[in-house]
Amino acid sequence: MEETSFLLFQLVLAASGMALIFYGVFFVKQKEKIRTIARFTLLASGILQTIYIVLRYLQAGYTPITSQHETIVFFAWSVTWAYLSFRWRYTVKNFGTFISLLIVILLLIAAQASNTINTLPPALQSWWLPVHASISVISYGFLALGFCSGIMYLLQERELKKKRFGYFFTRLPSLDSLDQLNSHCLATGFMLFTLGIITGSIWAKQAWGTYWHWDPKETWSLITWFLYAAQIHQRFSAGWRGKRAAVMAVIGFAAVLFTLWGVTYLLGGVHSYAK
Repeated sequence: MEETSFLLFQLVLAASGMALIFYGVFFVKQKEKIRTIARFTLLASGILQTIYIVLRYLQAGYTPITSQHETIVFFAWSVTWAYLSFRWRYTVKNFGTFISLLIVILLLIAAQASNTINTLPPALQSWWLPVHASISVISYGFLALGFCSGIMYLLQERELKKKRFGYFFTRLPSLDSLDQLNSHCLATGFMLFTLGIITGSIWAKQAWGTYWHWDPKETWSLITWFLYAAQIHQRFSAGWRGKRAAVMAVIGFAAVLFTLWGVTYLLGGVHSYAK
């Protein structure tokens, strides 16, 4: 089964890479037929990622979100399906190009991490593992969409500011469309992120007898939550939109990445994933 798992992951990488290539070609050529192929290729990648995660579950006997490899794969899966779910409701020109690039980067990072299946520590042997960890990482998927929309906004805003209506201007959505997309991604991601913190606190109470004990990952999760809470407040109460919101989406996602990886390698703690 390990050989099957390895081959399946290679298929995931190949399908995701092909989706990126097709989206890249579409970004240059702007032909609808190529975009359709890219969408179906990314859908195939999402299905393969799902099968891979299920296979890891069958191999390990628990939800595979306990190592760096598993967490990053689940992160890529979350980004993929967050985008595909949004794609049914919103049409944002060339959004798939940026999303597929992020997915491929995540999967390449996952490929460098050890894919060894570890014995589950006693503290993680709980049904709260799939609840808390899954919700948290899925929230990262939607916040990643906000990050990509923020990058696209800043690129388009730069074109408009310099009055240089060139390559990116004709291929990126309007600023209003990107700002609206950022708003929807932020609202969904923040709601799930909040739920992830709540479920984690309940689990901590059961496992260690306290809702919060300032572990580095808990602390940085709280810092990240406050960053997004401030953005939510400014956007929906103070009307803070446009470039500021785009910059905050990028900063917030940087905090997400540090919480996910930086804490593990630099600060440690009981929440650090196996490497």
